[in-house]
Amino acid sequence: MNCIELMVEEHKNIKRMLAVIRKYCYKVLKEDDVDYQDFYKIIDFVRNYADKHHHGKEETLLFEMMMEELGTVAEKLVKFGMNIEHDMGRLHMQELEAAVQRVQNGDDESRLDIIANAISYTHLLHRHIDKEDNVAFVYAEKNLTPATLKRLDEECKKLEEEATNNKTIQKYLTLLEELEKKTGTTGN
Repeated sequence: MNCIELMVEEHKNIKRMLAVIRKYCYKVLKEDDVDYQDFYKIIDFVRNYADKHHHGKEETLLFEMMMEELGTVAEKLVKFGMNIEHDMGRLHMQELEAAVQRVQNGDDESRLDIIANAISYTHLLHRHIDKEDNVAFVYAEKNLTPATLKRLDEECKKLEEEATNNKTIQKYLTLLEELEKKTGTTGN
């Protein structure tokens, strides 16, 4: 599997977490018994699997290579599209974490902020993933030179080996499965 195929596969795992997030928000809305500690697990997954592990490969490898080799069009796509959306996702997680803390400290009204930031994140990521899978990645595959794609795959392989050795991937996929079981979402 090449690097771009791997990133498309990782998107599937991220979308699984988006389904989990939605279920948790519905529980908050319905005033069901919510284990707010699970939101910290969600935030951990988003920050370390979706952002650090996955977006890290996009930002430090693919997007850099695209801007370096493909010029202005790639630079606009990356700087004014993909990277801004990554930053927006980070902001939603920061605000979600603050809202969870406020709820745990007795501010019941901040449940609205939990739902608002979590759902906004899911909507952002669904659109973002669609753009990456169907525009950015396709553009890269069609326009980067074979030598650059080979270099991308080699650099990606190194990062994946490190993540495998550190058990990062295993940790977050196990966490995802745990939260899917708690919410009754399916893993595909």
